[in-house]
Amino acid sequence: MGGGTLWAMAFEPGAKIELGYGRVVIDRRLGEGAMGVVYRAWLFYAPQGPRASEPPVPLAVKELLPHAQVQTSIRQLFLQEADALKQLLHPNIVRFYDLFEFRGSLALAMELVDGNTLEDVVARHVARARLAGTGALPGIPFQRAWYYFQQLLGALGATHALGIVHRDVKPSNILLRKDGIVKLTDFGIARLLDRPDPAALGPGYIAPGTGAYMSPEQVLARAVDGRSDLYSACIVFFEMLTGQMPFPIDGRTELMVRLDQVERAPPPIRTFLPQAPPVLDALFFRGLSKDPALRFADAFEMGESFRRALGLPDSELWRAQAEIARVAPTRPDVDGTKKMQTLRMQIERGYGGTQQMWSRRM
Repeated sequence: MGGGTLWAMAFEPGAKIELGYGRVVIDRRLGEGAMGVVYRAWLFYAPQGPRASEPPVPLAVKELLPHAQVQTSIRQLFLQEADALKQLLHPNIVRFYDLFEFRGSLALAMELVDGNTLEDVVARHVARARLAGTGALPGIPFQRAWYYFQQLLGALGATHALGIVHRDVKPSNILLRKDGIVKLTDFGIARLLDRPDPAALGPGYIAPGTGAYMSPEQVLARAVDGRSDLYSACIVFFEMLTGQMPFPIDGRTELMVRLDQVERAPPPIRTFLPQAPPVLDALFFRGLSKDPALRFADAFEMGESFRRALGLPDSELWRAQAEIARVAPTRPDVDGTKKMQTLRMQIERGYGGTQQMWSRRM
């Protein structure tokens, strides 16, 4: 039996992984990428442990594939993904559960999100708009898109406050739970600014990421910070509202799309959304500036600029997002304070409770 077959058998349905505090049982395969396979699994807490009375927890378990595990840079990125998620205890980011090895296979256990990707939701709205014909909104209605966007900004605000840059913000990495809670996922190429970048391979290095959403500095393999993610988030918001990206990808190579990010000015959003107020063009022009110094300084400046310019109401939820980012670097959980727990609960209940009407039509 070949090594590849043995590796696949490690995480076959029914495989049991003992972790001391509980047992992970693999259910079924959910999908596969270039570097890993994701499985649905269940965590059963140990009968004699302190969490014995808690119900089983559904998990997403990502296994690093054999060819990827033997590459030092990829293995380091996988370990950094786990390190990033350990720090990011935020209601709009998938939760970390464990990092473990099983029969020689390295795996990451995370929260399993019951819902859809933002990519799928945008695609459904685009299809409906085409059926509706002339005059229909081309993408997601603004109030709903703004609701998703402010949760994404909250997740990014906390991420950046901890010195982490996601580097792959795009609709397929944004999950929408059935109750409307947004979950940012896939920190597989995240940059932890306090340590060397495992992806930097020297001469000939091609920056990791997805060209359609990459900032110019990321394309050029220059130093990145949170403003790079905000550029990507601005493209995501543009796509939510218009049903398409600022720079076309159909019939174009990845290299051509990346060059557009560096060289081409984005079109006015009112080219695709004539109903939009003129101020939206100015906001997107700033958010998609080629020069990071001309963009919004952080996630909350960006959110506040959109909110104020469009006359949107302030909310306790939005303020709670900013407060989480402010206190996150102090690691309040280590000190035993309940402030972070209260803020997380406020966001979970607030966004989730308001969105149930929308989620039924997702």
